[in-house]
Amino acid sequence: MKHPTVYAKPDKATLEGMLGKSLLCTQDFSDAEIDALLAVATTFEQLDGRGVRCDVLPAQLAYAVFFDNSTRTKSAWAGAAARLGMHPVIVDGSSTQIAHGETAWETGAMLGMNAHALGVRHDTILGQGQTMLRELKGGIDAFLRDTGDPRAVPVVNLQCDVDHPTQALADLQWLRQRFDGSLRGKKIAISWAYSPSYAKPLSVPQGEAMLLSRWGAEVVLAHPPGYDLLPETIAWARDNAERSGGRFAITHDMDEAFAGADVVYPKSWGPMALMQERVAASADKKALADIEKRMLAQNAAHTDWICDERRMALTREGKALYLHCLPADIGAEVSPGVMERARLDVACEAHKKVYVIMAALAVAKVPKLWRALKDLHKRG
Repeated sequence: MKHPTVYAKPDKATLEGMLGKSLLCTQDFSDAEIDALLAVATTFEQLDGRGVRCDVLPAQLAYAVFFDNSTRTKSAWAGAAARLGMHPVIVDGSSTQIAHGETAWETGAMLGMNAHALGVRHDTILGQGQTMLRELKGGIDAFLRDTGDPRAVPVVNLQCDVDHPTQALADLQWLRQRFDGSLRGKKIAISWAYSPSYAKPLSVPQGEAMLLSRWGAEVVLAHPPGYDLLPETIAWARDNAERSGGRFAITHDMDEAFAGADVVYPKSWGPMALMQERVAASADKKALADIEKRMLAQNAAHTDWICDERRMALTREGKALYLHCLPADIGAEVSPGVMERARLDVACEAHKKVYVIMAALAVAKVPKLWRALKDLHKRG
C-alpha cells in the first residue's frame, strides 16, 4: 500500500534547535518541531523503502529498559537503532538496580557513561513513569556536564503513565499520509472499549488526545463514567484544539463519538479510581492482583463498548479509518469482521513507529542532519 509524500523538507534552523532534545512528551515539542521530526521520519521511510542504508550513527549503543511488556515497541526500537547503524540492547526493568534502591537519577548517570541513547517504558503506575524519565535524563545530563563530555544522550519515552509519544507520532504520520497532509475538519473518535484481558494504561488515549488536537481536527473522547483521563492531559488537549481552530469534546456515548467520524480509535484503559489506588499498592503484589481483578470486573459492566459493524456504519459513509496501537482484544474491543478489514491498515500504522524512533534519535544526535539526509539520497 503506497501513499503520497506529504512533507516538505525539514526546516534547517528547527532541526539544529532540536539537537540534544529528548522525546519525553509531545507537549514539550512545538508544532514546527513535530513537523520537522515527521519530515525526517518520512525521509527515513522513503530511503528504507529504496534499500538505502541510513547508518548515520554507527557503532553507538541504543539502550532500552522496559518495566512493562512490549512486542511492537521493542521491535521498533531495535529496528530503528539497527537501521541507524547503532547496537540496540533491550533489558527487563526488573533487572535494574532501581529495584534495589538505586535512584532513577543515579541510573541515568550510570547509563550516561556508556549508552549513546536511552529508551524507557514505565507505564503502569500513575505518577511514576514520566517522573522517572525526567530524573533519568537529569542524571545523564549532570554526568555529561560534570565530566565535560560533549555527547548527546537523548532519552526516548517508549510509553509512560502520561504519554506514548512514539505511538502518537506514528499515528499522526499515518493519518497525514492517508488524508493528504491535513487533519483540519476531520472528526477523530478516541473511545474506550471493553477488554477482559488486563487493565491497560491511560497513556495511549492521553497521548492521542494531546497530539491529534493540535491540527484543527474535531477530537471526541468517549468513555463510560469513571474512566476519566489525567486532568492535565485533558487540559492540554482542550488548549491545543482551541489554539489550532479545532474542537475537543468528551462524551459518555460511544455511538455519539462514532457518528460521522473519519477516524476511530477504540482502545481500553483502566478506571481512574482504581488506577489511583494502584499507586499506593505499587510494591504489594497481592494488593495489585486484587486491584486488577476489581478493574476487570468494572470493565465487564461495559461489554457493549465494542467497535463492531453497527458502529462503523455510523461513521462517515461507513468507512472510517480504524486505528489501534495493538494488540487489540478481538471480540471485545473490536469485532473480528472489523479487524479483518483493517488488518493491513493497522500493520502499516504500526510500522511508522520504526521511522519515528529513527527520527527522534537522529534529530537529537546528528548535527547538520539535513546534509546527512541529502547524502543518503545520493546513495540511492
